[in-house]
Amino acid sequence: MFDQDQPVGLPVDPEQERLQNWLREGKERQFRQQLQAGTRLLQQGKAKEALSLLKRAHELRPEDEDAALNLGGAYLMSGRHREAIPVLEQAIQRTPDSARLWISLGAAYLGNPILADDEQQLKALSAFQRALQIDPFAPSAAYNMGLVHRDRGEIDLAIAAFRRALKSDPGDQDARRLLERLERER
Repeated sequence: MFDQDQPVGLPVDPEQERLQNWLREGKERQFRQQLQAGTRLLQQGKAKEALSLLKRAHELRPEDEDAALNLGGAYLMSGRHREAIPVLEQAIQRTPDSARLWISLGAAYLGNPILADDEQQLKALSAFQRALQIDPFAPSAAYNMGLVHRDRGEIDLAIAAFRRALKSDPGDQDARRLLERLERER
């Protein structure tokens, strides 16, 4: 058996190999525990409490999409949008075809929709559009685009986005209500 840390040509120490396996398994166990506990807190709406657990999980396995997505979500739910951006951008570099990551990145770019400037809105729209290219029925992507277009005064684009959102989720009452209101006002 070849060990990367072992110089070539030297025999592998079975005790050293057991220790390395034990350390790897411990790290993996710690990762799973941190991610699961942080995710539970996030689902309970306790984003601030989840942050330290999810940060640790992400440190242990930065390549894990779920760890990045949940850490990004905790930042977003805590109102710390700017801190979510590098986490999500790095995750997208590793997993560019994840609609979930693009939707979260769009939300991070947008930040507080009331305070969002033109650049933030355009970056968010681009991320939501990328999510829809990956998955035409990506949850909330078209709806979020509709909200941004509405805020920008782009009523026809907002109407089109809300119609698309209703195709993805015919039961979305918010999209239906906003669509009807915009159609009446137009």
